[in-house]
Amino acid sequence: MAKVTMIGAGSVVFARNLLVDLLSYPELVDCTVTLMDINKSRLELIAALAEKMVAERGLPTRIEATLDRQQALDGADYVITMIQVGGLDAFELDVSIPRRYGIDQTVGDTLGPGGVFRALRTIPVLVEIAHDMERLCPHALLINYANPMAMNCWALATATKVKAVGLCHSVQGTAALLAEFMEVPFEQLTYWCAGINHMAWYLKLEHEGKDVYPLLWKAMDDPAKYSREQVRFEVMRHFGYFVTESSHHMSEYVPYFRKNAAMVNQYVPKRWDYLEVCKNGWQPHYEEVRKQIAGEAPVRWRRSDEYGIRIVRAMETNEPVRINGNVTNTGLITNLPQGSCVEVPCLVDSGGIHPCHVGDLPAQLAALNRSNIAVQELAVRAALTGDREAVRMAVALDPLTSALLTLEQTRQLTDEMLAAESQYLPQFD
Repeated sequence: MAKVTMIGAGSVVFARNLLVDLLSYPELVDCTVTLMDINKSRLELIAALAEKMVAERGLPTRIEATLDRQQALDGADYVITMIQVGGLDAFELDVSIPRRYGIDQTVGDTLGPGGVFRALRTIPVLVEIAHDMERLCPHALLINYANPMAMNCWALATATKVKAVGLCHSVQGTAALLAEFMEVPFEQLTYWCAGINHMAWYLKLEHEGKDVYPLLWKAMDDPAKYSREQVRFEVMRHFGYFVTESSHHMSEYVPYFRKNAAMVNQYVPKRWDYLEVCKNGWQPHYEEVRKQIAGEAPVRWRRSDEYGIRIVRAMETNEPVRINGNVTNTGLITNLPQGSCVEVPCLVDSGGIHPCHVGDLPAQLAALNRSNIAVQELAVRAALTGDREAVRMAVALDPLTSALLTLEQTRQLTDEMLAAESQYLPQFD
């Protein structure tokens, strides 16, 4: 009987999705699900929902809830992390301070000053979790959902011995969008996608063995379709391939689209502010969860497109599945740095995660990826060592920051953020 541990299960809506996935597979219901969080009220909420779901279907699944991380990890087979260190207070600092310097991050969780500082907060905690796993469940697989994905996974591979994979939903989510743009049935679309997290590239798009990229180029000429993803279509126009992450995200990873308010309004006219979504947008979902617990609203037993539980099922049943995972670059993408974190197709079976060899990316795509990897490398070093100069250099190398600020302004910004977030950054004491 497998033990699946969710760390940060107080991320109630996301944890609910994973619970639906897990409990909908007959092969997995005879397991123990251990929910852990540092927030007692949120933990109690998701635990009550999990018990309700198990009772509703008469399942043998055992639900545990604990505030004790070591208890949660003891004997686990799979550990799923979905943590946000510092919560919304720290996240607000990530975006509000750079905004005063003219860097308008509407997401701020992957690259840029926001992504770097989220990594500085998150990496030490993930490393602590992994060291606990080395003692308490050394053979378990760590499935990480916490951003910034590439930096977090790179640090885990550098500082720990755990088996780990990082998961995102941008590859499969964007593939569904592309199928819609190209008017091809999604279930019949095949693709080969690789790069880094939030900047991976659809190297092949095929339907019934035929290249359908020409349909995507045609879709770009449709004003209604183009207006939905202007940044991504412009990236494709100039670099030849479509990228995995949304225009809101992608516009933060390159220097081309956010130089001033007019450009932002041109390329990303419909503002989507992730901090505001987190502050105000989740409350209806929490109310729905409370109603589901009380029996006043039905639980929707529809599987998500997340890879996490598909991995668990493949490893438990030896029925292979293909995913896109974030793993260490051990020659998988040959023109990206060895040891960095890459997002590539992976085969999963009872033997674990088997990343696929991709070879060289087209030179222009590798160059765009390397611009982000340079930031990631220094941020990981800083998070693991407490090197303040590495933090300053990481932010200075960020493509968007360097397009907007001088080096001295960047140093001032970085030092202000180090001071403002010091309570979350013990490695710099």
